[in-house]
Amino acid sequence: MTLPQRVGQLFMVGTPATSADPAARRQIAELHVGNVMLTGRSYSGTAAPAQVAATMQAQTTAAATARVRLLVATDQEGGLVQVLQGPGISDIPAALQQGRLGVPRLTRAAGRWARQLREAGVNMNLAPVMDTVPGPEAARLNPPIGAFDREFGYTPLRVSRHGSAFLRGMAANGIVPVAKHFPGLGRVRANPDTSTGVVDRVTRRGDAYLRPFRAAVGAGVPFMMMSTASYARMDPGRPAAFSRFIIRTVLRGDLGFHGAVISDDLGLARQVSPWPPGARAVKFIRAGGDLVLTVSPRPLPAMYAAVLQRARNNAGFRAKVDRAALRVLKVKERRHLLAG
Repeated sequence: MTLPQRVGQLFMVGTPATSADPAARRQIAELHVGNVMLTGRSYSGTAAPAQVAATMQAQTTAAATARVRLLVATDQEGGLVQVLQGPGISDIPAALQQGRLGVPRLTRAAGRWARQLREAGVNMNLAPVMDTVPGPEAARLNPPIGAFDREFGYTPLRVSRHGSAFLRGMAANGIVPVAKHFPGLGRVRANPDTSTGVVDRVTRRGDAYLRPFRAAVGAGVPFMMMSTASYARMDPGRPAAFSRFIIRTVLRGDLGFHGAVISDDLGLARQVSPWPPGARAVKFIRAGGDLVLTVSPRPLPAMYAAVLQRARNNAGFRAKVDRAALRVLKVKERRHLLAG
């Protein structure tokens, strides 16, 4: 791969699940973008998203991505966070309800949901949520997770068991699972997607609420998604996605995670709006991240240009780009997405 192609592997861009976004399609062809996310809501079953996925996959030419195919992701957690719906796709219960199922039953159910995703052209699910909310009262005050019943339960033990069951069912049936949102959004009072200054003031290194993420690592999760909240007791003033300490020392060091690190949305999230788009992407890669997610195609050209320019001008950063691209490509290799 050329350097521009390797940089392209470090990006995932959003497109509606009902139609292939022309800008996103061009970005695969012209900016070598290697991954897409199906966004919004689709109610027509598997056919429409499968057509979108096929249209995007058709852009993976030798000139664009060295014929490496795309990771096609979506948010298929269940409950209010389920992008794909309609004939042939189950109505997935919210994670809080999934947490009341027996572990073997949840694993089997997740396997069924994974097979439906494959029929829809999806090979990656941005789930399970491994955040723990301390209880029902705390959930009402927790906009990103508890307000939508996205937690598997109110203790790290239940979240560990049921989140791992979900990801195992997905992985065993051909879907790349993504554990999120490290190091946890279960104890914040605002949503980083819609607010700035979102701070977790309690989570610390070695915290019991990190145990579900450790369980996900033990279950072999290939991707970990970083939160964009900041964590006052670990790296104050810096979003976790931009924190070398949280990514390298805590996630990779303490938890022993050797897979790929994906950001939460760096395109439209209010939490990261104080930084220009290009700086967001560079800061994430420099901190040890591997795959930049932007749900909107609009900020992507500036992000891509900033990362490519920095890689051309700085040998140390170029080495980070190469390591990140290799981590993404290793996941693709296991899913038979490489050329040939």
